[in-house]
Amino acid sequence: QVQLVESGGGLVQPGGSLRLSCAASGRAFNTYDMGWFRQAPGKEREFVAACNWSGGTKYYADSMTGRFTISRDNAKNTVYLQMNRLRPEDTAVYYCAADLRPLVAGTPEYWGQGTQVTVSS
Repeated sequence: QVQLVESGGGLVQPGGSLRLSCAASGRAFNTYDMGWFRQAPGKEREFVAACNWSGGTKYYADSMTGRFTISRDNAKNTVYLQMNRLRPEDTAVYYCAADLRPLVAGTPEYWGQGTQVTVSS
């Protein structure tokens, strides 16, 4: 079992930045692929970014490439999502996810409770 707890969400103006954190506990963190998904009101959940167990391989959704950066610190059992140049359409609940398989291969097994990000002036 892996438990995931997100933090760092909030209200930010368009063009601003936020850094989300996801703290993991449970089984060996450094064996899991980690990533982020989001769900806006009235929309389906969508993939944001993911990285493999070492952080050496990263994946991004097209609309986030160049604005969002995923990273992880295995010593701290934490994965991060740095979000820059935020847009109103980035408003959503952001979920941390984990799986032993690559996150882009299917629905992750483990999920956090989500953190709200609101981009508005």
